[in-house]
Amino acid sequence: MPTSANDEPQNLIAQLQELRLEHRDLDAAINRLEAEPTLDDLLLRRMKKRKLHLKDRISVIERLLEPNELA
Repeated sequence: MPTSANDEPQNLIAQLQELRLEHRDLDAAINRLEAEPTLDDLLLRRMKKRKLHLKDRISVIERLLEPNELA
């Protein structure tokens, strides 16, 4: 049972869509940065860390939205 308004399925789905969009945009930005001859290593590491964080949050929300298979 959801414990707050942020845990409502509609809100979780909206968050999931936003996170996926940001993850996709970040992936494209990382690819562009890696293609540049003057690579900014610090920026690249920060972007990859952010992308991993987004992936983790996406996974958490996807698990919350999945029906309980053991029930």
